[in-house]
Amino acid sequence: MTDTSTHGLAGVLAPHVTKGPVPGAVGLVARGDQVEVAAVGHSDTEGTTPLARDSIFRIASMTKPITAAAVMTLVDEGRIALDAPIAHWLPELASPNVVRDPHGPVEDVVPAARALTVEDLMTFRAGWGFPSDFSLPVVQLMFTLLDPFAPKTLPDPDTWLAALARIPLLHQPGEAWLYNACSDIQGVLIQRATGTSLPDFLAERIFEPLGMKDTGFEVPAAARDRFTHLYAPTPEGGARLVDTPDGQWTGLPAFPSGAGGLVSTADDWWAFARMLLAGGGDVLSADAVRRMTTNHLTDAQRAEIEIFTQGQGWGYGGSVDVERHEPWEVPGRYGWTGGSGCAAHLTPSTGTVTVLLSQYTMTGPTPTPMMRDVWAYGAGAR
Repeated sequence: MTDTSTHGLAGVLAPHVTKGPVPGAVGLVARGDQVEVAAVGHSDTEGTTPLARDSIFRIASMTKPITAAAVMTLVDEGRIALDAPIAHWLPELASPNVVRDPHGPVEDVVPAARALTVEDLMTFRAGWGFPSDFSLPVVQLMFTLLDPFAPKTLPDPDTWLAALARIPLLHQPGEAWLYNACSDIQGVLIQRATGTSLPDFLAERIFEPLGMKDTGFEVPAAARDRFTHLYAPTPEGGARLVDTPDGQWTGLPAFPSGAGGLVSTADDWWAFARMLLAGGGDVLSADAVRRMTTNHLTDAQRAEIEIFTQGQGWGYGGSVDVERHEPWEVPGRYGWTGGSGCAAHLTPSTGTVTVLLSQYTMTGPTPTPMMRDVWAYGAGAR
C-alpha cells in the first residue's frame, strides 16, 4: 500500500517522501488499542516496489533495546548478576587499561581502577564506545570494529572481542556514558553465558514468544520481496545506494551485532513495545522492565551526551525521558533511534507507541525532522 493521503499519519510522512530524497517510510502509532499504520513511498528510488505494512527494514540501533531485554532474561533467571564482573564470561576483558588523557596517545595508559560489571555494560558506562567527540585517538580505533551496514565484513565474536581487548578504555569504569560498543559486548556475553548463538537465543526467548516473525539477523529468500533497499545521503542532497535486498542480509553474519544488526517490521517492534508496556508479560519480570526503562545516569553524565540523547537519560538499551522540553518528551518515555532512519518509542504513562521505519541513513545522532513529526503526531501535538 502506498498512501499519499494528506490526513493522519500518512499526511505526516508524505511531505518527507514527496520532496525527497527519502524513498519511503512506514509509520505506526498506537494509543492503547487504537492503532494507525501508514506506508508511504517505495522501497527503492526507482519507485518499482511500493512499501507496505509488512515491509522489512534494517532497524540498526533499534536492536539495542532488544539485546538489553535478552540480557535481562538471564538476570531474571539468576544466570547473570548485574553486579558480577564480566570477566567471568569474557576473560579477554579482565584487565583493561584506560588512556590517561582522552585526547592523548593511545599508548599512554593506566590500569582500570576496578573490574567491569554487567551493570557497566547495561548503562553504557564500561569505558568502550563513542563520545560526542569522534576525533579522539581511541575512538578512531573503535571505528575498526564497527560497520553497521555491512555486517558480513566483521569477524566472529571471539576474534572481535580479542580485538576490542587491545583497545584501551576512554574512561574509567562507571565514569562516563559512551555509545554503541556495550550493546555488541552484551551480544557476546549472551553467547558465552548460554552457549547459544545470539540469533538463536533471541529467536527462542524474544522473537518467538512475541510473534516477531520477521525480525532477525538475516532475511530469507522468501521474504526478500518485502525487504527494502538502503540509501545514504550524498553531498548534493541525493540518495546513494548502500545495500540491496540481495546484499548484506542474505545470510547470518559471522558477528551478529547486538548493537545494530537486526531487521524488523513495524508490527514486530510494536509487539516488543507491548511486552514492555505490559510489564514484561511472559518474557521479562516487572523489575527487569523497570530497570530497562529507568534513567541510570547522573545529571553531569546526561549533559555530556546531549548530542545523542537530547539531554535525556539512559536506561538499558535505550533513552529515557526525564524532562519535558518538547510535546512528545514525557518522563518515562523509552526507546531509541537507528542510524538507518528508524525510531521507536513507548510511553508507559499514556500507553502510546510510535514506530518509524525508513531506509535513508542519518548523517548523525540528531533526530531527523520526520522522526520529530511522527513523535509530535503520536503525542497529539499536530
